[in-house]
Amino acid sequence: MKLGILFSGQGAQKAGMGSDLYDALPGYQETIDRASNILGYDLQSVANDDSKISQTAYAQPAILVMSTAIVNALGDALPTPLAGLGLSLGEYSALTAAGALSFDQAVAIIKDRGIYMQIAGEANPGKMVAVMGDNQQLVEDVLAKLQSEGKRVYPANYNTFAQLVIGGVAADVDVAMTALTEAGIQRMVELPVSGAFHTPLLTQAATQLTERLTNETFAPFNYPVYSNTTGEAFSTDTLFDTLTKQIISPTYFAQALQRMLDDGVDTFIEVGPSDTLIKFAKKIAPKDVKRYAITDLASFNDVRDMLLAEKEQSQA
Repeated sequence: MKLGILFSGQGAQKAGMGSDLYDALPGYQETIDRASNILGYDLQSVANDDSKISQTAYAQPAILVMSTAIVNALGDALPTPLAGLGLSLGEYSALTAAGALSFDQAVAIIKDRGIYMQIAGEANPGKMVAVMGDNQQLVEDVLAKLQSEGKRVYPANYNTFAQLVIGGVAADVDVAMTALTEAGIQRMVELPVSGAFHTPLLTQAATQLTERLTNETFAPFNYPVYSNTTGEAFSTDTLFDTLTKQIISPTYFAQALQRMLDDGVDTFIEVGPSDTLIKFAKKIAPKDVKRYAITDLASFNDVRDMLLAEKEQSQA
């Protein structure tokens, strides 16, 4: 097995996430409780609270910690990945799993990052829309024209080669939707998010995060983690620069996942509250690439059993 491990991003959160894992798995519970001590509140209680888990400031730590707790609970059943990849926030989970960030360090950073992004999103409200279609150059051209006319609307997330999320000032995104429809785009879906993430509307948060990360130190990687911002593998030397640009830069998840496939990944496992990234992978990867998601206790047990069987077979 050549494993590519994927880490859920913001938007994957839902009330009750991880509750069955917390009740059943001591290793999972230990990770959650450790994070609660760092955060200063009961994280599982927050994850069970619909009003809180929908807020950026709470959702970001909850997703990071859930993803890390799943990895910790798998323990030796999980083989060393060939590469890791997370969507936006999920990059911090990926960096933690690969050893570049310590768990305590990542939780403390994400607590602050979530607050910065929530405040910036409230100060500069925006809108995000998923644009479907494989002519992403057309979308870029329409947005470039609108930007030249003073509109604040931008490419934000290249999720697959046929799904590009745009974001910006709500009224300008509405103008873009009309222009894209006139240009021939047939399907667009508004996303339930609290801000225009990965656009210049989050500049305030990016500035605060830059100051926050200035004195952080990073460790060597146990295996490569690909960056959404550059599409290339992170390096310890460039980690600070890449992470500080990430909040206001487009994410190139599709391109990074393709790089993992080019490296030889033949199995993807997503860890976190949803299977969104596995659905993206289905649109990008060949059919013979295996795909799994661990989102609850049942899927945890299924994937762990599969991994143990693979391990036993490889040692036979």
